[in-house]
Amino acid sequence: MRLSMVGTGYVGLVTGVCLSNTGNEVMCLDVDARKIEKLRKGESPIYEPGLEELMHRNIAAGRLKFTTDAVEAHKNADMIFICVGTPSDDRGHTDLKYIFAAADAVGDVLKSLGPKQTPKVVVVKSTVPVGTTLLVKERIRARVGDAIPFEVANNPEFLKEGAAIEDFNKPDRVVVGVEKDSVGDRMRDLYDPFVRNGHPVFVMDILSSEMVKYASNAMLACKISFINEIANLCEAYGANIARVRDGMCSDRRIGNQFLYPGLGYGGSCFPKDTLACIMMGEKAGVAPLMNQAVHQVNQLQRDRFFKKIETHFRGHGGLAGKTIAFWGIAFKPNTDDIREAPAITLMRKAMGFGARVRAYDPVANENARAELGPSFAIVDDLYSALEGAHAVVVSTDWDEFKSPNWDRVKDLLSPQGMPAVFDGRNLYLRTNLRDHGLAHYAVGVGTR
Repeated sequence: MRLSMVGTGYVGLVTGVCLSNTGNEVMCLDVDARKIEKLRKGESPIYEPGLEELMHRNIAAGRLKFTTDAVEAHKNADMIFICVGTPSDDRGHTDLKYIFAAADAVGDVLKSLGPKQTPKVVVVKSTVPVGTTLLVKERIRARVGDAIPFEVANNPEFLKEGAAIEDFNKPDRVVVGVEKDSVGDRMRDLYDPFVRNGHPVFVMDILSSEMVKYASNAMLACKISFINEIANLCEAYGANIARVRDGMCSDRRIGNQFLYPGLGYGGSCFPKDTLACIMMGEKAGVAPLMNQAVHQVNQLQRDRFFKKIETHFRGHGGLAGKTIAFWGIAFKPNTDDIREAPAITLMRKAMGFGARVRAYDPVANENARAELGPSFAIVDDLYSALEGAHAVVVSTDWDEFKSPNWDRVKDLLSPQGMPAVFDGRNLYLRTNLRDHGLAHYAVGVGTR
């Protein structure tokens, strides 16, 4: 098939690259000329394992192209995928301006092509509130009139950052929302190479398809907030969350996925989608009590963890003038995404108390420098971050942080007071750190 992708962010680029790799002709469209120029050279604007390799292969084969020209992108396309951002505004409501701008641009191209064209399918792949795909249809129809045929569909993405290529190529399921069975058949044909492992393609109505994505992410966010709340209870009563988790997750009805205590969720999906569920509930008069609690627990988890840092230094002259090292800036490993990252929240809180911050991340340093500015010291080595620091906060569970040289850590940290490791991802055994003269603070482990 001939496909166009509107937007070359995480969803649009991964989708376009993977679909080109199964023989489709894909044209990726973006308004950012500098980004398009980089993409034409095979340079990915995001860090995702395996992505650049697939880009190079399909660019060389002529199946994957990039443009800033909407007419060039859409004129020969059988399907047009809208993959633009849907950020939350200041109220936590979903901002659809990029979706509607993309729809208007598609409508203008369809109108310019005239009524004799083969009907194209406009697929909304961005995560959008229920009813948005039909609003996209209305906006396009308002521009093209009744004489120009086209169809719409919804096709939510389920990509984990850091494992997006694997998720796309071997999906648990593909969800498609359509108005006509014929469109569903075309979507089945497109995704057939990816589901030959027997996993299902669910073709349903558009409203249900849009809701599937929110229900999925809200459930995963709920699991993260739940285990963090249990971890907090463990701390209060002297229990150990690792042992509690082992005993709980051995129940087949519960399982163990996404039940890891820590600093809470971040990134571009869970915070935004939880807020969108709250927004949809409030608009419909359906009290979104569960999602409100999930969001509140997640935000408080960062405050609770920072309280450990503040309390430790209260006995050592306070945080003012201290240097705090951070291992990890990205919201999770194997990505350079720092959106809603817990580390950013904690760094800003520390600086608000007068501390100096020095941070290192294996791949997110460049994004952090651009986002945070010169007041945050970003270094290029995990041990360089420690030189003269009074504590280290482990905020992302990258593999290279899991077995550090503790003798070297102790030598690099400042001898003033008792140097501490604030283990936000529960990577270390407390006894190992105590043997090296380091205080250890984790999540869900009582002090008794």
